[in-house]
Amino acid sequence: MARISSLQLSSELCLVLLLMFFCSGGMVKLVNCQTWCIAKPSSSDEALQKNINFACSLTDCAIIQNGGPCFFPDSAMSHASVAMNLYYQSRGRNNWNCDFSGSGLVVITDPSYDNCKYA
Repeated sequence: MARISSLQLSSELCLVLLLMFFCSGGMVKLVNCQTWCIAKPSSSDEALQKNINFACSLTDCAIIQNGGPCFFPDSAMSHASVAMNLYYQSRGRNNWNCDFSGSGLVVITDPSYDNCKYA
């Protein structure tokens, strides 16, 4: 019985890995998967500020300005995640557009909250 369970688990894991491959822009895109770019939680404030400066120099980051829907929480992590995602989305959601010197993370769960919508 344990053998069947591990075989089933292996099959499910393979299916998940295949789905992730196709969602991330693999050789053949069979499914339409939405992805977002956020800042890695382990990123330094210095790296986050660099990411904000870079992304906002190439995209409109008004939504993270005071009064914007993504201003709160007013933190480098939150603002960087929004700015990095704006850049990532505007560049076609390629994995390399979320690298940010290793401080970016592509996710498949929508990070939107309240009125802050990750486009």
